[in-house]
Amino acid sequence: MNSKPWDVIVLGVGGMGSAALYHLARRGQRVLGLEQFDLAHEMGSSHGLTRIIRLAYYEDPAYVPLLRRSYELWRELERDSGEHLLHICGSLDIGPPDNEVFAGSLQSCLEHDLSHEALTGAEINARWPACRFPAETMGLYQPEGGFLLPEAGIRAFVQVACEQGATLRTGQRVLNWQVNADGLLQVSTETETHLAQRLVITAGAWAGKLLPRLGSVALPERQVLAWMQPLDPPNFTPERFPVFNCLVDEGRYYGFPDFAGQGFKIGRYHHLEEAADPDTLDRDCVRDEDRRILRDFAECYFRGGAGPDLLHKVCMFTNTPDEHFIIDRHPEYEQVHFAAGFSGHGYKFASVIGEILADLALKDTTRHDIAFLRSDREMIPLS
Repeated sequence: MNSKPWDVIVLGVGGMGSAALYHLARRGQRVLGLEQFDLAHEMGSSHGLTRIIRLAYYEDPAYVPLLRRSYELWRELERDSGEHLLHICGSLDIGPPDNEVFAGSLQSCLEHDLSHEALTGAEINARWPACRFPAETMGLYQPEGGFLLPEAGIRAFVQVACEQGATLRTGQRVLNWQVNADGLLQVSTETETHLAQRLVITAGAWAGKLLPRLGSVALPERQVLAWMQPLDPPNFTPERFPVFNCLVDEGRYYGFPDFAGQGFKIGRYHHLEEAADPDTLDRDCVRDEDRRILRDFAECYFRGGAGPDLLHKVCMFTNTPDEHFIIDRHPEYEQVHFAAGFSGHGYKFASVIGEILADLALKDTTRHDIAFLRSDREMIPLS
């Protein structure tokens, strides 16, 4: 056992945990990050080469102030690390005029005075030749949308954190944690035991296993992504193609331009609605139905998008019933804070979530409005 307690231990060093490590280290904390896999691994939910970031937010306008700060902090990390992580290409939220994807995005822009354009299906198709959406579709274009590089972002957070004195231990699966008789947090892995004054738990799909109270509200789900070689590559570059979310008859999908020759990337929210166990999920098994759902969408709505398959990835969402995040203090142990349920739309917030978790760990308060993300809220499932 390490004889001198750490100021803070961060349990799980993925998207949120790496950001928390960074912010704590920058504030002079003696901080340890424990990660059960390698750094920037593909076993959780913070990978996939690119992740959407957008200011227009149909999920809830209350997220927009957090997003504004998130953009600032991503650019700050770029300066600190020398890495180009945030790529701006615009974002489109597409759907029926009265549906939340379009109407909610428009509302968030109006409430927060965001630059935007409301476009018909015909106008979308004319501006972006790769698109072929129905005439009755509406789209909300927000020019500051784009994408982040998640693996590079995690590495950048950890690089700067370690430069500021943080310690990272990979390959350390946490078995349990408890508060000992001296009031210290005792965290036991398969090979080590550590003591700390405070604990931040950012365990992703494993949150429910380390915090049983989250077992019924932070639910892992199997997700599949596809990358296809565009048949008309110029129309799918970031200079000519935005990131998008869209609601169509087949479901709600999202996608990215072809960045650095990696291919046109698409996914379907909640894919086949299959529950997953992060310890037993078969990440190598991509089924014919997985491919069909994604290819049929690409063939229907994008001219030249459904070329040869380049790559498929099986990963996980970890969803709450209302699909909003959870950020809170443990109800029994004031030294413990946690964050969970980010999948589907969370990675873009990692930079500001790290700041919030550092605030909470050190002061038990934050200037950011996160009251709507408390764990004791009534989590009514979205229809």
